[in-house]
Amino acid sequence: MTRHGVLTGGTWCHDRNLMVDVWPAEDGRADVIAEESGGGGSACNLAVGIRTLDPALPVATMGLIGDDADGRFLLAFADRHGIDRTRLAVTREAATDYTLAFSTQSSGRRTHISAFGTSGLLTPEHFNFTQVTHRIFHLGLPGVHRIMDAPWQGEANGWVDTLKRARAAGLQTNLELVSIAPEANAALVRPCLPHLDLLVVNDHEIAGIAGIPTVQAGRTDVAACIAAARAALAAGAMQVVAVHFPRGGVVVTRDGGLFVRGSVRVPQAQIAGANGAGDAFAAGFVYGMHERWPIEQALALGHAAAAASLRRLSTTDGLEPWRECLHLAASWGWHEDP
Repeated sequence: MTRHGVLTGGTWCHDRNLMVDVWPAEDGRADVIAEESGGGGSACNLAVGIRTLDPALPVATMGLIGDDADGRFLLAFADRHGIDRTRLAVTREAATDYTLAFSTQSSGRRTHISAFGTSGLLTPEHFNFTQVTHRIFHLGLPGVHRIMDAPWQGEANGWVDTLKRARAAGLQTNLELVSIAPEANAALVRPCLPHLDLLVVNDHEIAGIAGIPTVQAGRTDVAACIAAARAALAAGAMQVVAVHFPRGGVVVTRDGGLFVRGSVRVPQAQIAGANGAGDAFAAGFVYGMHERWPIEQALALGHAAAAASLRRLSTTDGLEPWRECLHLAASWGWHEDP
């Protein structure tokens, strides 16, 4: 079988993206100065990101949403981006997940407040790889799915079971994470490492997996990221581990390769919000891996896609086709030293 395209699985949620002037203390208040509504979650963002980077590439998705207004919004959102959502199940047993995604104008920070409904009902049985012809399977998010996070039929958790079956079906696998406590991250993700081909995470997430601190006094320690990536690589089956952070990214490979690159110098006036920048990086990097680009080029596209995404509040609306993302990055320039 000639495999082509990307399949995503896991979280679909309705994001209500809000820009506020300041982040208030309890009993305080803030003013909403901009808002956008869009799709969110790992399966949604990666699927939309890949389709935006290359509208010709086949992209499909799996997951679970509710039979409600938010669910119908997400179905239309998938259709608008040309995503095959025939494996995206709909249930009446829970409400569709949604997130209030706040970006704070004064600090540039982001805060997510989520309501998880259908995520709590997602199980490995929602992932059927029969007749799937895609090359890469992108799965997430451990830590916010009650059943998937628990032991499943003799496996450490449902993520392990799903990844094992995806690889047995001939797919290359990648796992996306969410911001949870490092020890919880490690407990869920370490059993998954032997069943992954790729791992694309941020500096905080790799720290949890490897048990190596990567951020000191608010600044990413590049050497620590490299050490943590190598530790994760040694504990798993991945051929490639990529770690991104605001000023750059590092990639280590099974054959001993090491690649370090600064991120794009995004003008402050162009930044609307950081929500989705990590997903955009993953989309760019995974696309490069799918196209069998050299690691350096895939890393550059990851940064370029992340930079483009910063221009909008929503997770995916700032993205453009991959050539335009790289052209935008070239026009803004690059950080030389991450």
